[in-house]
Order: sequence, then C-alpha cells, then structure tokens
Amino acid sequence: MEEKTVLFGMSLPQLQELCLQEGFPKFTAKQLCEWMYGKGVDNIDSMTNLSLKTRARLNRIAVVGREAPLEVHTSADGTKKYLFRADEGHYIETVYIPDTRDDTGDRATLCISCQMGCRMGCRFCHTGRHGWHGNLTTTQILNQIFSIAERDELTNIVCMGMGEPMDNYDALMAALQIMVAPWGRSWSPRRITVSSVGLTPQLRRFLAETDYHLAISLHNAFPGERAEIMPMQKTYPIGELLGLLRKENWYGQRRLSFEYTLFRGINDDITHAAELVKLLGNLRCRVNLIRCHATPGDKYQSPTMETIHVFRDYLNRHGITCTRRASRGEDILAACGLLAGQRQG
Repeated sequence: MEEKTVLFGMSLPQLQELCLQEGFPKFTAKQLCEWMYGKGVDNIDSMTNLSLKTRARLNRIAVVGREAPLEVHTSADGTKKYLFRADEGHYIETVYIPDTRDDTGDRATLCISCQMGCRMGCRFCHTGRHGWHGNLTTTQILNQIFSIAERDELTNIVCMGMGEPMDNYDALMAALQIMVAPWGRSWSPRRITVSSVGLTPQLRRFLAETDYHLAISLHNAFPGERAEIMPMQKTYPIGELLGLLRKENWYGQRRLSFEYTLFRGINDDITHAAELVKLLGNLRCRVNLIRCHATPGDKYQSPTMETIHVFRDYLNRHGITCTRRASRGEDILAACGLLAGQRQG
C-alpha cells in the first residue's frame, strides 16, 4: 500500500504544488494552511469548507500527521514536560514554562527540541551524554508546538531543548517559517529565540536570513577551558564567533544573549567574570546566568547563591547586562541540561 503524504509541516508553496499535482484547485492549499496552522485541526474530515469529494480524495492520499504526546509530567512550579515519540525507540522532550510574574502580562514559553539527542558533546549536558540518534523533521519540530494542551496560550518559543538547532538548520527554519508566515501562525519573529553553541557557517545564514533572537551557549570565556567542557570550541572557536556577531547591528529589536551555566570551582570566580567582560566588551548583549542542575554522582555542581550573585553583580557593574535565570521544572528533570528523551511511565 502506498504511503500517504503528511500534510502537517508543509509550507503554502509545497501544498500548492501538491494540489496542482492532484488536480485540486490552487486555493485548496490556502484552506489547508488555515485549518492546520490557523485553527489547529488535526484531521481532514474537520475541514468543513472543503467539499466532501475533496476531503474524500485527500483522505485517500494524505494525512495531517499530528501526533499527541505520550506522557506529560507536571512540576511543583507549574512547568510541564511533554514526551513525544520521534523514531522507533527514540523520544524527545518539550518543556512548557508558564510565568505570571512578568510585569507586561502572563508569559507562556515553550522550549522545543530539534534533534534526537545531540552530537555537540558538551560534558555537562545530559542530552549529549545519551548520544545522537538523528535529526527531527519539520513535522516533528512543529508537532511539539501544536500538539500540547497549551498551544493557544503560548507567547514565546525557545529552541533550547534537545539537540543543537544549527545542526538541523533547514528543518528548523522551515518549522519556524510556518510560525511567522501570514498563511501560518502569523507570529512575530521577536517571539522566537534560537540557541546555538556557535556553529559559525549556519549562524552566518541565520543572521542573514532570519530576524529571530539569538542565544549563544558560552559557559566559559577562556578558550582552552571552554574546549574542555564544550569540544565544539576546537572546531568553531569563540573568537571567530564573536567576530561574526560584532558585524551585526544589535541595537534594533533583535536581541543577542549569552547563556552561562555556573559550575562550582570551574567557571564561577571573579577571574572568569573579568574575562567574560573582556570578551563581550562593547557588544550589545545580555548574559543569562544559569545554576548548574546536577544529578547524583555528577562532577559538575552548582555554586552557592552568594557566588552566583557576586558573579552577576560584577558583570552588571562592568557594563554587561546580566540576570540570573530562575530554574524551572528541576523536580521533573525539565531544567536546562537535563532533558534526555526517556520514558518515565
């Protein structure tokens, strides 16, 4: 039996081409977008402004292709971790983070995954320790957003879950295009942040082709020390990355931030803070400090809150805007660096 075409994740031009090939009117593609992306419908029979004949034929050749999460775990702080099936025997995790403390109104952020595991090899990251098992498709990336109960409450998306976003660039950008396109979800690009350890070839494309916010996983300003915990430093040096970023104009609405996880006795003293100031000097950016989320037996441990505050205050005094990111969902292994894509039920 011939495999059916998966519609969910296709762009308007792709759907138009499909309609042309199958003899449907061209406007059917726009209707499909409205139903799948505007209204969030997950089956063809619910697309009631398509004729019965069109729906019947579409059902013979295609499916929407959305998949519900397999598990959901809720933290004491309201954070939810969703588990989705990726490929046979492999799973990915998505984290929903509600926040009512924002002065501008309620925020609801979704942290999505881009790969099954990760091949960047960061020593402190649980995702990387489980290896890399493949890239997610555009459909699988987008499914994380549309198949959770809180889909319509979302205010922001961060691509900071499992995997390196720039290592699956084309599939991710196709998914995000559906979020911002007028025929898709019509989001502002300013509601989306993409993270990276610093893959400069893809970052050049990202800076030239998109308007999304950028977050760089830094974690140490000394190149040699950074290479010890982030092997990709050897291939894509932080100095080369900073040279690329300094060519961009960060004085508009697009934001640049650096993620810096503090590890006790490794990168948390004033010497490291001073080097960070030196590295980022005159670059318009923000540093987000993250407390290390350790598990029993882990060599990487969190410093004291006093140490974190001293580090933060030093950066702020020396002209680097710095905030401490609150840890969310740690009790359900949903905090930064803890996602592993494993079933718990």
